[in-house]
Amino acid sequence: MIDAFWHLRSFLDSGGWVLWSILLATVLLWTLMLERLWFLARVFPAEAKGYQQAWLGRGERRSLAARHIRGAWLSQAQQRLNRYLPMVRVLIALCPLLGLLGTVSGMIQVFDVMALSGNGNPRAMAAGVSRATVPTMAGMVIAISGLFCLARLDQQSRRALQRLSDRLRHE
Repeated sequence: MIDAFWHLRSFLDSGGWVLWSILLATVLLWTLMLERLWFLARVFPAEAKGYQQAWLGRGERRSLAARHIRGAWLSQAQQRLNRYLPMVRVLIALCPLLGLLGTVSGMIQVFDVMALSGNGNPRAMAAGVSRATVPTMAGMVIAISGLFCLARLDQQSRRALQRLSDRLRHE
């Protein structure tokens, strides 16, 4: 376990401060996505049942007022279902941009080595190229995996809202 920690730390150090920033964005991204998955699986079904019981407990469900109440409840449910998703989208877009920032800063390091020592120090140039490519790869991997999970979250949220809408029918 300790060995894995040191390998992770070595990997993060190879990408510089940009890779540490990507790690921070990744932890925040996956925390938000896991919270949404938990909400969809455990919390929202109980809330939907509460909405349904309140709807069925109403004496009338066909009037204009009842339709407005239903619409308000569905709107509240939609807001609850989509909470944090805009932030997830921003973090997914941010990861490749941070990777690009790592590419630029790594290439600046390569150019600095070339300016100081000419083309005669391939080891120092290779370190800069590595520092340039590792954050780019990490940012892309995080963004792609985040997109898959976000698509699933969007789909599950839409389905849950549609199921709730079907349960709150105008009978």
